[in-house]
Amino acid sequence: MLQTILLLVLNAVFGFLTIVLLARFFMQWLRVSFRNQIGQFVVAATDWAVRPLRRFVPGLFGLDLASLLPAWILQILFVAIELALRGLPLDGGAVGLVLGLSGLGLLELARMAIYLIFAVVLVAAILSWVSPHAPAAPVFRGLADPLLRPFRRILPTIANIDLSPLVLLVLLQIVLVVLSGLRGNFMPLLMA
Repeated sequence: MLQTILLLVLNAVFGFLTIVLLARFFMQWLRVSFRNQIGQFVVAATDWAVRPLRRFVPGLFGLDLASLLPAWILQILFVAIELALRGLPLDGGAVGLVLGLSGLGLLELARMAIYLIFAVVLVAAILSWVSPHAPAAPVFRGLADPLLRPFRRILPTIANIDLSPLVLLVLLQIVLVVLSGLRGNFMPLLMA
């Protein structure tokens, strides 16, 4: 029981930090302004990790790798801690262990990114119906619109209702199913 509680707390802490780092990555990638409460919170919560890394980790094609790298490392650490606490024998050798944990960390990072996109699209859709002029609405719209734009080109609005969020959310669910299926592919590397 103590192990379950510890895993729950660690999952919450590592998950929160990863989501905030991913939010910073997406906000910079999609050029969403940080001059709002959400942006200021994201910067304040992640500067401790991102600023020092910027000296060593350059951006790539407009992507802020200094925000993405610590998120990936956090997920690798969480996967390692989770597997150790569950008592799985990690005897796949050094190379297998590094490759397996890195792969599982990458899958978990992708899963967290999908959950973040899911939440952003859902909140943007709800705000557009309930309170389109809310202070947070431009942030969520700025994050969701580039992701919804390809679907809006294909899907017409029906009775003034935009169905593109629904289609994107279904596709994200499919990607989550695929990612969960890939998780088992890395386990042989850890337990060879």
